[in-house]
Amino acid sequence: MQLLRSARWLLLALVVTLIPVSSQGQFILSVHFGPPVLPVYEPPPCPQPDLMWTPGYWAYSADQGDYYWVPGAWVPAPYPGALWTPHYWGWENGRYIFHEGYWGRHIGYYGGVNYGYGYGGIGFAGGEWRGGHFAYNTEVIHVNETIIHNTYRDRTIVERGIVANPNHVAYAGGPGGIHHEAAPEERIAEHEQHVAKTSFQAQHESTAKSDKTSFAKNNGGHPAHLAAAKPLPEEKHAAPAEPKNEMKPGPKTETKPGPKTETKPAPKNESKPAPKTEAKPAPKTEAKPAPKTETKPAPKNEMKSVPKTEPKPAPKTEPKPAPKTETKPAPHPMPTAHPAPKPENKPAPKPEPKPKK
Repeated sequence: MQLLRSARWLLLALVVTLIPVSSQGQFILSVHFGPPVLPVYEPPPCPQPDLMWTPGYWAYSADQGDYYWVPGAWVPAPYPGALWTPHYWGWENGRYIFHEGYWGRHIGYYGGVNYGYGYGGIGFAGGEWRGGHFAYNTEVIHVNETIIHNTYRDRTIVERGIVANPNHVAYAGGPGGIHHEAAPEERIAEHEQHVAKTSFQAQHESTAKSDKTSFAKNNGGHPAHLAAAKPLPEEKHAAPAEPKNEMKPGPKTETKPGPKTETKPAPKNESKPAPKTEAKPAPKTEAKPAPKTETKPAPKNEMKSVPKTEPKPAPKTEPKPAPKTETKPAPHPMPTAHPAPKPENKPAPKPEPKPKK
């Protein structure tokens, strides 16, 4: 029995290595064989506001010499604006190194491992903070809509953050692993001040370790308990101050060269030549020819010709022929009508006195 135990501990020493990191005061877990593939499962809907989804992952137990599954869980944000960067396994120097997750104001690098449900490998597409409360992107996150109303839909951000992982690999780099180089914004987020996993998250991991069915050698890489049914308890932390320090150098570098290069040459080059070149030629060329050509010929030709031609012929031609032609021929036909009856009355009485002789 003692030989078997000593052989077992020797094997564990060969398989597992703890690398001390003095700057962080912690140890990095190093294993010579990679974790199983990620199981496919459906997280439960978010039951209440301001909860963050923390995806499940494979942890390693040096005592058991095996990986065990830590179920995914809804966790209350430790402070407003907090985002969770998941744990991940990475390949370094022929070994698999475990990288702890953390809380921060930005999502850092997690190896490009596609955990699903917002964690597509780059950033987090499951939602964003708006006015002190978290808004959920229902394209990838399911919520209890009777309680949570702060939602939106954005498919573009989901597709932009997806890293192809058809084999559901649970580690980055190495043979068959995910190959995704960290983006500049992911590297910047790594150097920000972070908050470690809460005590309830650590307790949640210990509970999974105590469950024998969660180990890969017992479940064949297919754990039965994939996600926690209830959210973890809340644990408040102070917001990190590093983002405030990062915001200060930003305006200093941008504002100093801005006013020096843009404001000084702008008033000298633009203000002085503008009034000299535009003001002088404008009154000389445009003001003088305008009154000479337009004002003088217009009143002479139009004012003189109008009173001479129109008023004079109008009174001469129209009033004179009107009384001559219309008044004189009207009385002439009246006397001609009277001599017509006179010759008819005279010859009638003359032939009557002849038979009396």
